[in-house]
Amino acid sequence: MIRPAIPGIGPLGATALVAAAGDGRQFKKARDLAAWLGLVPRQHSTGGKTTLLGISKRGNAYIRRLLIHGARSCVMHLDRSRDRLGVWVDRLRERMHVNKVTVALANKIARIAWVVLTRPGALYRRTDPTYVSA
Repeated sequence: MIRPAIPGIGPLGATALVAAAGDGRQFKKARDLAAWLGLVPRQHSTGGKTTLLGISKRGNAYIRRLLIHGARSCVMHLDRSRDRLGVWVDRLRERMHVNKVTVALANKIARIAWVVLTRPGALYRRTDPTYVSA
C-alpha cells in the first residue's frame, strides 16, 4: 500500500519534527513554525515599512538541516509532470539561484507539515499541475 507522504520528509525528518514540535498547536500559523525552524526571512519593521532580510538561521538547526536536505532532493528528483509542487519549483528556478529555491521549498515543506500536524485527518495529496498558457 502506498501512503501519501510529504515530499522531502522521510522517517527521520518526520520523527524529529514530531519530537520537537509535538502536535504543532503552539504555533498560531504555519509561518510561526517555519520561523521557529529558521526558514523564513528575518523581518525588520518600523513605521509601517516592512523590510525582509536574509534567512534568519535561528531555531532548531538539526530539523532545518533535514528539511533543507529533503528540499534539495526534491529540487533534483521531484516528478514535475505529476506534482504541482514541481511546477512551482520550476517557475521559481527560472528567477532564483538553486540554493534560494531549496530554502524556499524547505519553507513550503515546513508549512505543509504544520497543516498535517495541526489538522486531524489532513494528508498531503499530490495534485496534477494545471498548466496556464502565458
